[in-house]
Amino acid sequence: MNQKSPKLRTVKKSTAAFPLNKFPAELPYLVGKELVFILASKGKPELEGSDWESIFAACIGAEWKPSNVGLDDVTKGNTAWGAKTVKANNPARQKKVRLISGRNSPVYSFGEKVDTSADPKPVGKSILGIWNERVSSIRETYKNLRTVVLIKSNDLSEVVVFEFETIRYDYKLFDWSWNPNHNLIGIDKKSGDHKFTWQPHGSQFTIIENVPKKNLLIRITKPQSLDKELILKSLGFKKNWIEVIHNNG
Repeated sequence: MNQKSPKLRTVKKSTAAFPLNKFPAELPYLVGKELVFILASKGKPELEGSDWESIFAACIGAEWKPSNVGLDDVTKGNTAWGAKTVKANNPARQKKVRLISGRNSPVYSFGEKVDTSADPKPVGKSILGIWNERVSSIRETYKNLRTVVLIKSNDLSEVVVFEFETIRYDYKLFDWSWNPNHNLIGIDKKSGDHKFTWQPHGSQFTIIENVPKKNLLIRITKPQSLDKELILKSLGFKKNWIEVIHNNG
């Protein structure tokens, strides 16, 4: 007998802000405009993770509220996103990305000691247990949970944008081992792909994701840098805008 989901009269379907990887039509132009402004105003290609969070939120009409967990930095309705940036020499050809995904400490969370000469499987179970608990806690509030990634070129003239569902992982689906640097490695049993890296010193947890073939490639023409003195002059800047207070201890 097939197990079907029953119809319920009192429950509304939870529709995401938009279908996965089908970004609003204006998004690439809005992102491109922000990149042009950054290059023109800063004079150098600097775009940090918090910049991408705020840009993405503004581009889709969402709320930006930096999160300690890092999974719900951007929210809109019943959808939340963690926003990540990765640098690449050629974003259009990038096949995989390494996403730093928090600090997972079995010592802090479970009171466990980590021995890199012992069986790695229990450590892998603990590491994914911490990650899964974070995901579950956010999903209590947001039915749809995603990660949106910006792969940026060194000069910000080219970026790739894509998103994927943020999910829980079953530790049994991965082979666990210690590498020569005493970092924990998780290998997908089915595909043989390297999926996780965990560093005992600092507890940094990294997830390796494939870049989907369906993504958004944005290229911009690099603008000239804005002249600082001309900008200040156009603002009518005067020295009396600045108050100097000498503190003598």
